[in-house]
Amino acid sequence: MVKKALIDNKDAFRGRGRMPLSEHVLKGYGITGSNGERWKQMRRFALTTLRNFGMGKRSIEERIQEEAQFLVEEFSKTEGKLFDPTFLLGCAVSNIICSVVFAGTETTSTTLRYGFLTLLKYPQIQAYTEAVIYEIQRFSDIIPTGLPHCTTEDVSFGGYTIPKGTDVFPLLTTVLKDPEQFPEPELFSPDRFLDDKGAVKRHAALLPFSAGRRICPGEGLARMELFLFLTTLLQKFTLTTVVPTDDIDLRPEFSSTGHLPRYYKMSAVPRH
Repeated sequence: MVKKALIDNKDAFRGRGRMPLSEHVLKGYGITGSNGERWKQMRRFALTTLRNFGMGKRSIEERIQEEAQFLVEEFSKTEGKLFDPTFLLGCAVSNIICSVVFAGTETTSTTLRYGFLTLLKYPQIQAYTEAVIYEIQRFSDIIPTGLPHCTTEDVSFGGYTIPKGTDVFPLLTTVLKDPEQFPEPELFSPDRFLDDKGAVKRHAALLPFSAGRRICPGEGLARMELFLFLTTLLQKFTLTTVVPTDDIDLRPEFSSTGHLPRYYKMSAVPRH
């Protein structure tokens, strides 16, 4: 039903619903909260700028790698303190990436580019890395309600008539945690994104960036960042938990329009 609304009826649901805090701060500007012609021009400008900036090209890759280095330096200063659960969920792939791809080399732009090319030579490793990232996105379910949409016209949908100007919440959590789409949805399992041959498979219900006219314009950039940040950290550190894994509660500490993660005690051990 979410895809039927946001994709099959994308024009009717393309408006942005009211977000009082965003309206107070942005005054109707910004690509997230704007509507109408202003939104069209800003989205067109954002997509063009990202494309010209070099999304998927070396220029932006090097900037992401520079940020990754800052992240590594910050990790070095906070060994043994509290970390976001996303890093905990990524531990499963660390030894595979580090032992086969990076082989203990220093983290440089050349190394990361070589590492990515090496992943392409090992399809199963590349596939598992991508599967872990997909499952982190699905499992984290960061914005369960999704951002509110608004109907731009009267629309007949699901047996109801929704008047023009109605705020609609797509409830992305009902997709990412749908047991019919993802069996045992509360279980963290990257294997759900792998086929019988170990190749990665995209799932139609994986919608962490939403869908349709209001899909996040930075999705491609975000996917690149996720890969580079994760592999950079796992190259430099072994991330371990200091408590029994059975005692770790992965449910969000607070759930409303956003899922706020709990704090976890972890140890970041530098790799030698």
